[in-house]
Formats: sequence, C-alpha cells, structure tokens
Amino acid sequence: MFDFPESHFLDEIENVISFFTEDIDFELVNSKQVEQWISQVIERENCQLVNINYIFCSDIYLHNLNVEYLQHDTLTDIITFPYSDPPIIHSDIFISIDRVRENAKELRLTFEQELHRVIIHGVLHLCGYKDKNKAEAKLMRLKEEEMIALLDLKLEG
Repeated sequence: MFDFPESHFLDEIENVISFFTEDIDFELVNSKQVEQWISQVIERENCQLVNINYIFCSDIYLHNLNVEYLQHDTLTDIITFPYSDPPIIHSDIFISIDRVRENAKELRLTFEQELHRVIIHGVLHLCGYKDKNKAEAKLMRLKEEEMIALLDLKLEG
C-alpha cells in the first residue's frame, strides 16, 4: 500500500473516476451516470475518493496481470490494485469484458447488469469489504445489491 505523507496531499489530487481500455474496443454506456453512482457509493461508505482508473480489457490481458502480479494462473473478471487503505480510495481496477460477458450468460443477466455488479464489487473492496469466507461473501452480495439499486434509480431518473 502507498502511504500518503499528509492529508494536504490529498487536496492536491483531483477526485477523478476514469475509464480506459486496453487491448479491446469497448465503450462504457452511461459513463457519466456510472461515474456519479460510484462517487455516491464511496460517499455512502464514508470513504474519500482520490482516484479510480477503470481499465476494461480482455481475458488474456487480465490473466497475464493475474499471473504476473498475484501469481494466480486463473481467469478472473476483476483485479483491483489499491494504492491506499480505506477510507482513502485510490486504485486501478482492471475488468475483463470477456469474463463479464461469459458470467452474464451463465447467470442469465444482461451484460450491463453483470458489468455494474463487477464495477461496484471493486469499489466495495476498496471501501473495506471482503469476500473470503461465507459471511463476508454474503455481506458483499447484499451491499452489491443495495448499491446497484441506487444506479437503477439514477438510470431511470
């Protein structure tokens, strides 16, 4: 984890959520609403946003990161690289669009529903939620559902 020297340093960093792609052609639908939603979730969890970079990529790209940085030789839908501890939110989040599509099919969800779940899953990890055991995973799912309901309201309005 990166230790910020003083809180005044945080004031110098623009609070930003950015979306990028790596090795794929993808554009996030409703990106402004999604950005506002992520900020709202962070605020509701009493955390402070410094910066989140979302990088949408392929299975191959994310698998290579998983092997290189986490020594996990598996496919995954998301890898979160936090640069601070809660309540400070500063991170790069890599999401495999391939994996999200596959998971959406298996779960019988729309691509957007599954993508939004994965997006907020990473944010909830940054806010301090874990999912390593059954109790943690259950709480994580409840928080995901609660936060997705906020986005649904934002998109409907």
